Amino acid sequence: MKDVEIGSVTASNDRPLTIIAGPCQLESLDHARMIATEMARVCDTHGAQFVFKGSYDKANRTSLSGKRGLGMDEGLAIHAAIRKEFGCPVLTDVHAPDQCAPVAEVCDILQIPAFLSRQTDLLLAAGETGAAINVKKGQFLAPWDMANVVDKVESTGNRRILLTERGVSFGYNALVADMRSLPEMMKTGYPVVMDATHAVAQPGGLGGASGGQREFAPVLARAAVALGIGAVFLETHEDPDNAPSDGPNMIRLADMDGVIRTLMALDAVAKADPARI
Repeated sequence: MKDVEIGSVTASNDRPLTIIAGPCQLESLDHARMIATEMARVCDTHGAQFVFKGSYDKANRTSLSGKRGLGMDEGLAIHAAIRKEFGCPVLTDVHAPDQCAPVAEVCDILQIPAFLSRQTDLLLAAGETGAAINVKKGQFLAPWDMANVVDKVESTGNRRILLTERGVSFGYNALVADMRSLPEMMKTGYPVVMDATHAVAQPGGLGGASGGQREFAPVLARAAVALGIGAVFLETHEDPDNAPSDGPNMIRLADMDGVIRTLMALDAVAKADPARI
C-alpha cells in the first residue's frame, strides 16, 4: 500500500483512518473555524487524522438558482486561515484546469468532483501542481475504470493520489454504494476514501435541489471502514436543514463525536486483520 504524505497527515489503507470533514459549502471564516474547532477536537480525542474540507464554489448545483458559494478569493482566504490556525491539511474542489495552480498555492488537496473524473485536461492540470489529488469516482464509472484515472494523474509525475467512492447511479434520483468497489480500488495501492454523505444523496430528488437520507451516512461509513480503507469523507453542519447546500446528506456536528468514536474502533479491528480479496 502507498503512503500519501499530506502535511501533518499520512493517508494510507494500512495506517490509522483519516477523517476528511467540514461543511459542504464555505459560509464564512467564523463558521469554518467553529466546525474545524469541533472536528479537530473530536479527531484528536479518538486518534483520527484530520483534514478540513469546504467548497468555495458548488459548480454542479441541481438548478440555476442554487447557492454556489463565496467564490475562489474569499474561499481560499478561509482555507489559508484554517490551515494556519489548526495546522491541518485543507481540501477543496476544482472545476476547471485554470483553477488548479492558484488553489494549490493554498490547499493541500485538490478534489476532482465525480462528474469531472474523466476530464483529462483537469486531471493533468491538477496533477502538475504537485498537490495531493483526491478524485471522486464518477457515478457512471466502474471501480476498475479508476485505473485509467490514476494513469492520467501519474503521467504528470504526481503519485500523491486518493480515490473516493461516492455511490453509483441507480435509476432516477438514486445512488447505491457497492462495497466491492473499495477493495477493487485498493488494488491500485492508493488510499481509498468513502464519501459517506454524498453516497446517501438523492440527486435532483427535490426537483430543484438534491434530497438525501443522512441517517444512512454513518451506516455506510461503518461498512466501509470495516474493510480497512484509508479515509472517510463526511460533510457536517450544526444545522443541516438550514445549510445552503447538501443539507439532507450532512451529519449534524453534534453527532460527529459518536460517529468518529465508532469509526476509529472499527478501523483498529480492520487494520489489525485486513480483508483479503
